[in-house]
Amino acid sequence: MTKNTKVSLTVVAVVVAVVAALLVFTTRGEDAPAAQADAPPVVPASILVRPDSHRLSDPAGAKVTVVEFLDLECEACGAAFPGVERLRAEYGDRVTFVMRYFPIPSHQNAELAARAVEAAGQQGKLEPMYRLMFEKQPEWGDQQVSHRDTFVGFARRLGLDTAAFETALDDPATLGRVLADRTDGADIGVEGTPTFFVNGVKFSGSPSYQALKAVLDRELAK
Repeated sequence: MTKNTKVSLTVVAVVVAVVAALLVFTTRGEDAPAAQADAPPVVPASILVRPDSHRLSDPAGAKVTVVEFLDLECEACGAAFPGVERLRAEYGDRVTFVMRYFPIPSHQNAELAARAVEAAGQQGKLEPMYRLMFEKQPEWGDQQVSHRDTFVGFARRLGLDTAAFETALDDPATLGRVLADRTDGADIGVEGTPTFFVNGVKFSGSPSYQALKAVLDRELAK
């Protein structure tokens, strides 16, 4: 073998090694983002749960937090409500449940209903009003007339000071509190209701009792 032949073979071997290394590097570089994309994004807790967010259940030391963005006039939210209440009864000592408003503009009374729940909360009756809204939803939902009188009647039924309730109902600060929730929801990708987040991860699929229960069990087992 001549000297020139040896040199040529050496050069070829080096080129092959460099090309192989580049191919491996490129392949790894392409695989890395794909692997990361498989992991669902986690929304920061500071956005999902604000200091003034309504915690319907908040046990000490809970390692699982469920946040629901809801529209009180939404039929799907009304359908999910019994399952959520059942989960709260079963997991309320281990899981934090947070309710956040997301009234859909096309729903005539959704924003007013959220303000009514918020106004009731100022007299310590947020949760009873929240429940009553869903229990009585068929009577007031999906209608193109104002149900202000209906909600004042709910306040009276709950034993609230109705004058104070109506003052709070019309307070711009009450509306601002509701819209702040909706803004947060829109910022993190909420498009419809109900939308659930479990430990910061958006829940996908039908929000049935069984489906949500499976996610809670999985998170609690970690």
